[in-house]
Amino acid sequence: MKGIAAGIGVVVLSPLLLAGTAMMMASSSEASTTAAFSGCLTGIDTGEVTKEVTKLLDGADGKDVHIQGLDLPAEQIPNAQTIVATGISLDVPKKGQVIAIATAMQESRLRNLNSGDRDSLGLFQQRPSQGWGTAQQIRDPVYASEQFYKHLLKVDGWQQMKVTQAAQAVQKSGYPDAYAQWEDLATALQTAIAKTFPNADKDEPAKDSTKDKDTEATTGGCTPDQDGTSFGRIPEGSVPKGYKIPKDADPKARKAIEWAMHQLGTQYQWGGTCTDSHGPDPMGRCDCSSLMQQAYAHADVKLTRTTYTQVHEGKAVSAKNLKPGDLIFSRGTAARPEHVGMYMGEGLVIEAPRTSKPVRITPIKDWDILAVRRVL
Repeated sequence: MKGIAAGIGVVVLSPLLLAGTAMMMASSSEASTTAAFSGCLTGIDTGEVTKEVTKLLDGADGKDVHIQGLDLPAEQIPNAQTIVATGISLDVPKKGQVIAIATAMQESRLRNLNSGDRDSLGLFQQRPSQGWGTAQQIRDPVYASEQFYKHLLKVDGWQQMKVTQAAQAVQKSGYPDAYAQWEDLATALQTAIAKTFPNADKDEPAKDSTKDKDTEATTGGCTPDQDGTSFGRIPEGSVPKGYKIPKDADPKARKAIEWAMHQLGTQYQWGGTCTDSHGPDPMGRCDCSSLMQQAYAHADVKLTRTTYTQVHEGKAVSAKNLKPGDLIFSRGTAARPEHVGMYMGEGLVIEAPRTSKPVRITPIKDWDILAVRRVL
């Protein structure tokens, strides 16, 4: 796939973009104005954007292409195409590509600027003085995109963050909330451009980008299809009427869930080992992370002891694609969460919540999810 990014990089330097040369010579004051933009694009028609993007990439004059939020589509769309192509070549998921486009929209309006605030340059307004590369390198859209993605992928829990949070974690901008205004447009552009690359989305099921946006806007992108509300109020320490472990659950996840359910109603004990939760010694009871550790130990899966370390177990997965047995983290931060529970399927989570509370099952709608780890 690296050939895609290299090939698209040629497009960036093609005659198609020469018409935008004057705009690429933007001043520092123009870049500052870019950062201060306070509009908000909503209701983007992905189908219409796809049609217009395809029209331009098929050779239409930029003057005949109209996309809300893009003033210079003949220059901006090829730059967005470079960002997507680079993301594909690096195996960056769709969300990462959306974050990158939204960032470039905020920083440069998807223009390869020759200047900016202090020594900022290029699509992402990266600074040579801050170690992003030489001025010549940063002005190469493929290089600049690669650098953005490499920094993004180093951010713990970036896939569970809102688009604006992930972008800010990389950019450390003076306008930390500004990236959110471009999310709809960035999503539509990524969707449209990805369709031009064969098999670009082969590993991701097609989704309605509007639905994705609405979900993230409600809960920071951390809500699965079921939220557990169908079970009504769940008495503490009990199993909701009608709940059964999903038939397609991994056998080891099934064992872990079953063992955890046998601890329902036992009192929480901070620092407890969860090795004898029904016994007389309080330190044999469970806290949140020891419940996860011991549940999986009974399924022959070894986990570390604390929430802080369990958040690095297995692999990160999207909260929109939860499977029974996934560990769900909340409270604190994505890098250092303070609580963990286990997803049971059907929109339910089993947890040892806190002092004075028993091991219980709660609906996932009550969780502010920071990260999800799949340990199987």
